[in-house]
Amino acid sequence: MNPFIHLIADYGAGDPSFSEVVQRLKHEDPSITVNKTPVAPFSTVATGFWIEQLGVHNPGFEGLAIYSNTAPRSDETGPRQSNEGEQLCYLELENDVPVLAVDGGYNLSFVKDRITTFREVDAPESGSQFRSRDYFPRRVAEVANGNVESVGEELPVEDIPAKPESAVCHVDGYGNVKTSIRASALDASGEVTVEIGSHTEEVVAREAIFEADEGSLVLAPGSSGGEDPYLEVVHRGGSAAETFGHPSPGDSIELR
Repeated sequence: MNPFIHLIADYGAGDPSFSEVVQRLKHEDPSITVNKTPVAPFSTVATGFWIEQLGVHNPGFEGLAIYSNTAPRSDETGPRQSNEGEQLCYLELENDVPVLAVDGGYNLSFVKDRITTFREVDAPESGSQFRSRDYFPRRVAEVANGNVESVGEELPVEDIPAKPESAVCHVDGYGNVKTSIRASALDASGEVTVEIGSHTEEVVAREAIFEADEGSLVLAPGSSGGEDPYLEVVHRGGSAAETFGHPSPGDSIELR
């Protein structure tokens, strides 16, 4: 079994920080394969969204693990001793996929109801600005190879905050706006008013994106979220993100 790790982090698309972390993981175990998934800076909403999508809604396999590091260090606003940051945690999801992720903001919120094991990991919380390179890869490689000796005390799942129910989660390369609103929550057809930040537009609600005409703004179940997909705002032939002023993950959405 050669481990396959999804590395979800807010370093920035193409940032060399990804290269450094991948190199550290390969140093710990040259057989590891790493797939890099960048998210918006400090966005625990986007991080949580992709932990759910990759850990729950895509088929798992032996050797799959998720390693996430989005650590805004925003749980305390004052000075932090020795670059102290949020705790690295170990999760097992109900489909047995292991997740090592920093417990901050909404990082774990999207899989809160899928967690069967939630424990702290014996890894330094301070001493480096770049803990995800300097300290965490050893633990990630160990867990990916089935060694959980560094997994410690149980943590309360109930302390994980609920996910935001009506927020932007991701903007893809086409400008489609992925949301945290489930398709089952949309009790409407025809025109719907969508408000994101200071931008308000009339869109057509459809059961599938391509049921609307080219050029239309559409609200429909998207490609993420499993059996009850998350809604997406799409501009057929254009960019919904541009139309709505380039929203960011975490921005609130109102449907009327």
